[in-house]
Amino acid sequence: MKVLFLIQGEQVAASRYRVQQFIPYLNAEGIETEVRAYPATPAELIRFFSGLPRYDCLFLQRKRFSGPLLCLVRRRARKIVYDFDDSVMYRNSKAGSPHSKTRMKRFADMVKASDFVIAGNRFLMEQTRAFTDRVAVIPTAIDADRYIPKDYTKKKERVTIGWIGDHGSIHYMEKMKPVFEELGKRHPEAELSIVCDVFIDCENIPVIQKIWSRQTEIADLQDMDIGLMPLVNDLWSEGKCGLKILQYFGVAVPAVCTPVGVNKDVVTDGVSGFYARSPEEWLEKLSALITSPALRKEMGLKGRQTVLKDYTVQACAPKLVKILKAV
Repeated sequence: MKVLFLIQGEQVAASRYRVQQFIPYLNAEGIETEVRAYPATPAELIRFFSGLPRYDCLFLQRKRFSGPLLCLVRRRARKIVYDFDDSVMYRNSKAGSPHSKTRMKRFADMVKASDFVIAGNRFLMEQTRAFTDRVAVIPTAIDADRYIPKDYTKKKERVTIGWIGDHGSIHYMEKMKPVFEELGKRHPEAELSIVCDVFIDCENIPVIQKIWSRQTEIADLQDMDIGLMPLVNDLWSEGKCGLKILQYFGVAVPAVCTPVGVNKDVVTDGVSGFYARSPEEWLEKLSALITSPALRKEMGLKGRQTVLKDYTVQACAPKLVKILKAV
């Protein structure tokens, strides 16, 4: 069996975590794979369409073809599997309204044209079921062999509250600035670490700016003492697959998060981290962790157990193999 994977890009988190890290496992199961970025020029598009019949299956990661291009893909491809891990049928949290007829139609057309759909969480699966019953959930997962627990015996002068993400999500951190600035007043020992390509500035608390890279990603996560995943309660956030929390838990760092969508499935409140629904709750929960190294370690290790049970590439790879061989 030969599968062509079209991904958003080698450095895009969703491409790395939902496709690229699975390739060795698929190859070990006898599935030949080829990974490419979506065609960006007319010449690339022509080569893509001309070569489609050579593959048993076309795997589309998140992005959608539409209109005549989708019709041509459907005619040329033997089988199509569509994978997505965001609320692509809605506008993002920065929009005035989440609803978009255009986005919903593009999503519906893509789903109907696919032989099977893989959703990143249960909310996304339910959105898909309005158009097809050929859908299953494979959660976003991390590589348990790559994500190693932090060294809790290491002594630090400051308590590091950390966030990792891309520029498209930094607005969630912008909204948290009043919390961080008040936190700095209450806890002078605290610092904020942001791993991204854009950053925020805060008063009263040091902000450590770290440019994300694959080479330093794990070490940057291990240097955190508390992980953050603030969201807003909307349809876009419901589709989030909790990668940040999985990354924190992978290195045994506890998380404080907005209890929206999959965050509630991954984090057990008071066990592996805390829920925070208001600025007051954010301050309360972060303060509890800042002042207790023992609680941070206990919760972080519980989070690691959660990841090892349900959210590793080792656990999810057999599900993907089964789908590809059955489609």
